[in-house]
Amino acid sequence: MQTKDFVERELEMLFPKMVRWRRHLHQYPELSFHERVTSSWIADQLSELGCDIRTGVGGHGIIAIITGDKPGPVVALRADIDALPIQDEKSCDYASKVPNVMHACGHDGHTATMLAIAAYYSSNRALINGERRLLFQPAEEVTPGGALPMIKDGALEGVDAIYGVHLWTPLAYGLVASKPGPFMSAADEFVIDIIGRGGHGGLPHQAIDAIMIGSTLVQSVQSIVSRSVNPLQPAVVSIGSFQAGSTNNIIAERCRLKGTVRSFDEQTRWMIHERLESLVTHVCQMHGAEFDYQMRIGYPPVVNDETEAERFFKVGERLFGSSSVIRSEAITVAEDFSYYLEKVPGCFIFVGAGNESCGATFSHHHPKFDIEENAMLKAARLLIGMADDYAEGIRASS
Repeated sequence: MQTKDFVERELEMLFPKMVRWRRHLHQYPELSFHERVTSSWIADQLSELGCDIRTGVGGHGIIAIITGDKPGPVVALRADIDALPIQDEKSCDYASKVPNVMHACGHDGHTATMLAIAAYYSSNRALINGERRLLFQPAEEVTPGGALPMIKDGALEGVDAIYGVHLWTPLAYGLVASKPGPFMSAADEFVIDIIGRGGHGGLPHQAIDAIMIGSTLVQSVQSIVSRSVNPLQPAVVSIGSFQAGSTNNIIAERCRLKGTVRSFDEQTRWMIHERLESLVTHVCQMHGAEFDYQMRIGYPPVVNDETEAERFFKVGERLFGSSSVIRSEAITVAEDFSYYLEKVPGCFIFVGAGNESCGATFSHHHPKFDIEENAMLKAARLLIGMADDYAEGIRASS
């Protein structure tokens, strides 16, 4: 196995390019399912690096294949490439040049990191056991995302393990974090339209008050987690929007509620769905209202393979020291890396990218979001370390 010092030296020489790549992407972001120029630009960089590439995978996705000189497994690494519909409010020379579109979640950094990994492996094929398959995935930010189309288009065919990272500003630069088992939640969204009968505010007995029914439903929904979910299974049901009424003396005929369901296991997830639909049905029927209930199924939970999560702790401690490796709590945000983990063993990892000294203090999806760019070096080191450790372990056991 190559030494840590060798990998570090190689990546440090690539770091100026990583920064240039990341800042170029930051200036020219594209939204989910519209990453045409981004995809073409990535393909050009990979071709210059001498990678075998396949474009148009599941839409605007790209697969780069780097085959080593020695036999071994196929290890996949994934980066997402899409941006968000947010106006960039940073004051820096690499701020987005596209109105109302911004890399506000670090995907530009993920892509630059993966390009550096491609450069490293392309120059060091003699050190590779097996194949490294680099997935540049579109459309992580929206449901349905880009992972499933890439999988359907063969991205995981023959893959033995997969790893991915998220540059994470809530985590301080220098730290890395993950956990075995459920790591990130499923995220489903619902819309409830309540149709009552409007009327004069002074004559409530002649109306069916949609606001009152909606308010009753908001209160009732809180009982799902507190009284129907096993207290040992974390879950969240939140109403984020309540829209109804027009003025002070008219009883509203219609009310619209919007919300989200977050859960970490499929049994709890579907039980919440059933319980929510039952509450909507019975509360509306009790008050004589009609309703329309729509649930949009989002990404399943990210569930790390137990063995591969333990590999993260082993590799992370070897690379960065035990004080830099955190056993994370589960987090109620979603990621379509979950689909890959349903197919092959792997691990998803947070790499700390928060640093007050460079302004990387804003949360993901914030108009002033930025990252500590040195975190890309750690992300690249970690992904290479994970892939090579897996391949070495397979070779040693064969």
